[in-house]
Amino acid sequence: MSEKPYCHGSGAKSCKSLRFSQPIKSLLRQAPDVPSEVYQSLEAVGTDEKWWEAVELQKLILAHNNIESLKEDLRNLPQLIVLNVSHNKLTDLPAAIGELPMLKSLDVSFNSILNIPEEIGSATSLVKFDCSSNRLKELPSSIGRCLDLSDLKASNNVITSLTEDLANCSKLTKLDVEGNKITVLSENLISSLTMVTELNASKNLLSGIPESIGNLSHLIRLDLHQNRISSIPPSIMSCSSLAEFYMGNNKLSSLPAEIGMLSHLGTLDLHSNQLKEYPVEACKLCLSLLDLSNNSLTGLPPEMGKMITLRKLLLNGNPLRTLRRTLVSGPTATLLKYLRSRLSESEDSEITTTTKDDVVTMAAQLSITSKELSLEGLGLSAVPSEVWESGEVIKVDLSRNAIQELPVELSTCGSLQALILSKNKIRDWPGSILKSLSNLLCLKLDNNLLRQIPADGFQAVSRVQILDLSGNAASLPEHPIFSSIPGLQELYLRRMQLTEVPSDIFSLQQLRILDLSQNSLQSIPVGFQNLTSLIELDLSDNNISVLPPELGLLEPSLQALRLGGNPLRRPCWGAIVA
Repeated sequence: MSEKPYCHGSGAKSCKSLRFSQPIKSLLRQAPDVPSEVYQSLEAVGTDEKWWEAVELQKLILAHNNIESLKEDLRNLPQLIVLNVSHNKLTDLPAAIGELPMLKSLDVSFNSILNIPEEIGSATSLVKFDCSSNRLKELPSSIGRCLDLSDLKASNNVITSLTEDLANCSKLTKLDVEGNKITVLSENLISSLTMVTELNASKNLLSGIPESIGNLSHLIRLDLHQNRISSIPPSIMSCSSLAEFYMGNNKLSSLPAEIGMLSHLGTLDLHSNQLKEYPVEACKLCLSLLDLSNNSLTGLPPEMGKMITLRKLLLNGNPLRTLRRTLVSGPTATLLKYLRSRLSESEDSEITTTTKDDVVTMAAQLSITSKELSLEGLGLSAVPSEVWESGEVIKVDLSRNAIQELPVELSTCGSLQALILSKNKIRDWPGSILKSLSNLLCLKLDNNLLRQIPADGFQAVSRVQILDLSGNAASLPEHPIFSSIPGLQELYLRRMQLTEVPSDIFSLQQLRILDLSQNSLQSIPVGFQNLTSLIELDLSDNNISVLPPELGLLEPSLQALRLGGNPLRRPCWGAIVA
């Protein structure tokens, strides 16, 4: 990290943003207080300064310092929109925090704050408030006057109860109070938070879930693991959007039949409870992950075999008497097949009612919170447009399908970091879409039907660190410009019908893994000596007969050199890994 204060001019108000963070050691590391210049209002600009160029401070980042206090002079910054004082040594906040009418984002996490002043209720523009990892015993009742609040994080404190006034924050969509000492979530509070999509109250002292949980029809992720909860209310069935439900490490002895009505549920974590059976009604769920480990189950209902969307079923730590150990510890698909074999023919035929559309819908719902969209191995020839509900996905896996071209909606996923397209039928290099994915770090296009990549094609993926084009015979241009991807760290070119190593590869100074196996290479260019960061080189299954001495220059960093399947005559250096 090499941040610098991005403020220019003669006064602290000559820019909209001011950042004093970790690297500015000489300025704040040794000082417990914020420099007084930071608090100056526009009126403090001197007569000899260019006042017409000055604007009020709107963003102030003071994170990762040794600040022990903020002054009441904070009120002199009335246009402040963002204030981040996280990771400091604050024990309190000034009452002036309530005199910032434009403040939308306040981060005071990772300090030692004992109380949030009641004046915070006057910061009525507040949208996001993070006070996690402090020493708070309660949240002020005045927080209920912050009517625009949508994201509240108060995790890892010592809060024993939540103020009822929080019910007034009707726009709240994310509430995180993990790691406190809360004993109850009140019926009134929960019933009022109808817009909440994510609720995390894990690692508390809760003994139950309020019946009013059913009012949260927008709830997508509910995390209540590591509490003392003994039952789930039947009203859970009304949480119609619920996609992830975490109830591990509680005291559940049974599940309500109504849980089977959660049609969008994809992840259900029930590990480390006291469950004695899994209800037949819950076998209607289209889950991808079901964790029943460390319970008291002695058997499983045959109807569980109908859960064909289930990718992972965890059962270890149960006294299962009716199932062989190899079934319990083996592949989920094998266990489901065995359970189906115990169904009658009429029941078995009902399995076909779960469609591919159900799986796609479930994956789309999960991606909203997990930020990962997986549609692997569904035989899709096209991706339904409705799966792109979350534009913030960071990983998309469309491998093992029959996709011929990428959907245009993919170009809207600006946060995407990993795109897996292996084993499809893509013929044309999707340059226009790839160019729009400015954060893409991993691209796997192996085993497609790619025709020749345009000469300037790699410019569309200039930030990629992992690239796999294996199995696309003759797709590389005559002189591929790999130098367009200067940060490339892993390059896979297996089965590409290469007769020589593309020379531009030797410009990749950060390359760590290079796989050129299963080609028709006859020689190893001396240019390999330039790849000083290389730790793994796979040249197996080629036609190489001689190793150049220059390969020995890679010995300090190279950890694996694979040469098996070559007609080698004269190995020139000793450390060869076949």
